[in-house]
Amino acid sequence: MRTSWKYIGLILLLLLGVLSSKASEIELPNYIVQGIESEIFIPADLGKASDDEIQPIVLLNGEAIGYEITDNGYVIPFNIDSESSLEIKYGSSELKTKLSPIPIWLSIIPPLIAILLALIFKEVVTSLFLGIFFGAFILQFFQYSFIEAWIFAFLRTMDEFLLNALYDEGHLSVIVFSLLIGAMVSVISKNGGMQGIVNSLSKFAKNARSGQLATYFLGLAIFFDDYANTLVVGKTMRPVTDRLKISREKLAYLVDSTAAPIAAIALITTWIGAELGYISDGIEQIAAIEMAPYSIFLNSLTYSYYPILALVFIFIIVYKGRDFGPMLRAEQNARKDADKEVTAPDKEEEEKEVDAKANAWFALLPIGILLLGTIAGLFYTGYSPEVWSAETSLYQKISASIGRADSYLALLWGSAAALIAAIKISLFIGKQNLGTLIDQAIEGVKEMLPAIMILILAWSLAEVIEQLHTAEFLSQLLSDRLSPHFIPALTFILAALIAFSTGSSWGTMAILYPLILPLSWQVCELNGWEHAEALSIFFNTVSAVLAGSVLGDHCSPISDTTILSSLASDCNHISHVQTQMPYALTVGFVAVIIGTIPAAFGSPFWINFPLAIAVLWLIVHFFGKKVELEE
Repeated sequence: MRTSWKYIGLILLLLLGVLSSKASEIELPNYIVQGIESEIFIPADLGKASDDEIQPIVLLNGEAIGYEITDNGYVIPFNIDSESSLEIKYGSSELKTKLSPIPIWLSIIPPLIAILLALIFKEVVTSLFLGIFFGAFILQFFQYSFIEAWIFAFLRTMDEFLLNALYDEGHLSVIVFSLLIGAMVSVISKNGGMQGIVNSLSKFAKNARSGQLATYFLGLAIFFDDYANTLVVGKTMRPVTDRLKISREKLAYLVDSTAAPIAAIALITTWIGAELGYISDGIEQIAAIEMAPYSIFLNSLTYSYYPILALVFIFIIVYKGRDFGPMLRAEQNARKDADKEVTAPDKEEEEKEVDAKANAWFALLPIGILLLGTIAGLFYTGYSPEVWSAETSLYQKISASIGRADSYLALLWGSAAALIAAIKISLFIGKQNLGTLIDQAIEGVKEMLPAIMILILAWSLAEVIEQLHTAEFLSQLLSDRLSPHFIPALTFILAALIAFSTGSSWGTMAILYPLILPLSWQVCELNGWEHAEALSIFFNTVSAVLAGSVLGDHCSPISDTTILSSLASDCNHISHVQTQMPYALTVGFVAVIIGTIPAAFGSPFWINFPLAIAVLWLIVHFFGKKVELEE
C-alpha cells in the first residue's frame, strides 16, 4: 500500500513540476553518453571568495581533472565509459554523485524503432512519435528507476523534444511558409487560375503524342506543389486524354511521375521548406559546414539524378511513342476502346462552368510574385558589399549572396506577398467574395497540417538522435567497414526502401536526414578525406536521401501521391502501381549505376547526365514498342 501511495505522490509531484527542478546549482549535463565528451558548468558566483583566492576541486573516480575558466565560471570537460563517481568542491558548494553513462549502442534504437514501425504499420506519424518516446525513455532510464523513467520519458517527449522543435525560429518559419503556400495554392485553384493554365496547354493536344506532351508540360508548370499538380492535372486532362485514346494508366503515370520530382528539385515549392528544415537539422552536428541550408540544397541539385532523369525519361517515352511492360498493354487496350471518348453530360456542364471563369493570369501573377519576392528576399538578406566588390565572377557573387542569405525570411516574405496578391486578384478582378476566399485559404492551411505534424515529429526525433549521438555511434561502427564512396548509393537504396514501405517521401527524409548527413561527414573525416572531397560526398548524400524518397514514393501502393494520381485520373489503383513501377525502377537503376556511384568517385555531372540520358534513350528504343494510333 505504501508503494502505491509512493507512486501516486510521485505522479502528483511530476504534474506540479517539482521533480523537474535541479537540486544543485552546479549544472550537470542532462544526458551522458558512453565515450562522448560531456561538460559540467560551475557558475563563478557560487564561491564565497574571489576567483583569485579559490579554485574548484574536481575529482573523477578519485583523480583530479582539469577545467576551463570562462567569464561566467568554469567548464569541466570529461569522458567516461562506465559508471563513475564525481566530486566537486567550490566554496560552500559541494557535490558528490554517481554518473551512469548511456551505452552508445542504444543510440541506434530510436531511429530503428521509427523505421521498423513505419515498415510494419505503414504509418509515419505514430512511428516517429514512438521513436521519440523510446529515445526519451533511454535518456531517462540511467537517471531514474524503471517506473519513473517511463513517466519522465512521456513528460520529456512533450515538454522538451516536441516543444523545443517549436521553439526554434527556423522551424517556425518553415511551418508558417508551408501554411502560406498551402493557402495560396488553394486560392488560385478556387479562382480559376489553375484551370486557365490547363486550358492554355490543352489547346495543343491534337493527338496521343501531343496530348501526353501537354499533360507533361502542365505537370512541369504546376511545379510548386505535388498535391496541386496531381489533382489539377489529373482531373483536368482526363477528358482530353480520354478523347485521344490515351490510357488512364498512362495519364496516372504522367501525373504521378512529374508531381514529386519537379516539386522536389524546383527552387520554390511546398517541399523546399521541409527540405531546408531537415537539412538544417542534419548539419547542426557538423561544425565544419558553415553553409546555409538553401546553398546546400542548390549544390546538391547537380547530384539529383533520379528526379531529373525521371522527368527526362517521361519525355523520351512520349516523344518516341514507345512503351514496354504493363504500360504497353494498357496503351494498346486504350487505343481499341472507343467508350472513353464519351464524357457524361454533367461532367461537360461542370467543365464548361469552370472554363467560363478560368483565367491563367489569376495563377501566374501570384506565382510570379512568389518567385520574384523570394529571390529578392534572398538577395536582400544575403547582400554584402564585400562580396559584390570582390574580383570574382557574377556566378560566384550570386552563389555567395544566396549562401549568406536568410532563406527562411525570403520564403516567408515571398509566400505572404503571393497569398495577398492571389486574394486581391480574386477579390477585385475575379469579383469573388472575400469571406469565400478566406475560407478557401483556411482550407489550404488545413490540407498542410498532416505535413506540419510530420515535420514537428521529425524535428523532435532529430533532437533525440543528437542527444544520444547516434551519428557518432554509426560512424564508429561503419568507419572501418564502409567506404565513403558508397555512402550516397546505400543512402539512396535505404531511402527508397523506407519510402516504399511507408508511402511517405517527407517521412523518409524526416528519419534519414538528421541521421545520414552527420554520418556521411564523419566517415569521410575518419578516412582522412580533405574538406573538398568530403563536401562532394556530402552533397551527393543530401541528394540521395531526396532522390531515394521520391523513387520509393513512386513505387509504393500506399503513397499518398500514388493514390491521388489514381483517383484524379480515375484509374484502377493497382493497375497504376503495376504500370508505373517498371518505369520508376528502370530510371532508379540507371540513376544509381551511371549517376550516383560514378559521382561519388569524382565523375562530373556533365558527363554522368548525358550518359544516363543516352542509356535511357536506348532502353526505350530497343525494349519499347510503338503503340498503333487510331486517328
